[in-house]
Amino acid sequence: MSTAEETAGGDVEPWEEVTPDAARRLLVAAVEAFAERGYHATTTRDIAGRAGMSPAALYIHYKTKEELLHRISRIGHDRALDILRTAANGDGDATRRLADAVSSFVRWHAGRRTTARVVQYELDALGPDARAEILDLRRQVDAQVRGIIEDGVAAGEFQVPDVHGTTLAVLSLCIDVARWFNVDGPRTPDEVGALYADLVLRMVGAAK
Repeated sequence: MSTAEETAGGDVEPWEEVTPDAARRLLVAAVEAFAERGYHATTTRDIAGRAGMSPAALYIHYKTKEELLHRISRIGHDRALDILRTAANGDGDATRRLADAVSSFVRWHAGRRTTARVVQYELDALGPDARAEILDLRRQVDAQVRGIIEDGVAAGEFQVPDVHGTTLAVLSLCIDVARWFNVDGPRTPDEVGALYADLVLRMVGAAK
């Protein structure tokens, strides 16, 4: 199983929505190539070769290399937004919801590290329309975390003088996990998620 399909916990990436099988294989191959070489250094021949297909076969499913990146980015950001929205709308006070949001977001970036690196760090390779779409999703991601922090401030749970700046710091902390996490390292995605949740609660001055 490829690195774009397997996580540190052995879970399979949610690529089920990508059909047919050949299109899914190409997408997984693109994730691996983009993460390893970068978008601009990757050719359609590289992607097709990784998928065990001819370059001509790629164009049956994707018109351009950018279309592949856009599809990967859209799926990844939709998943990230779903994770944070679920936590934001969950039970409990703001402290509990922020801890859940951070731990689950970090687990995704660690367990899906190959995909997350592409999703988070190749945005500038997209054309104007695709980039605008992904930026809108990023604003929605930001809004979920900011909303929890605002709830905590309003309830007296958090001591945060700059909600906007703190939201940016929290998201940056979580996203950077995809850059350094190593499946052979000393901590599992769950352990890193728990560590970061504790760090973020300290950051916002939560009384635990």
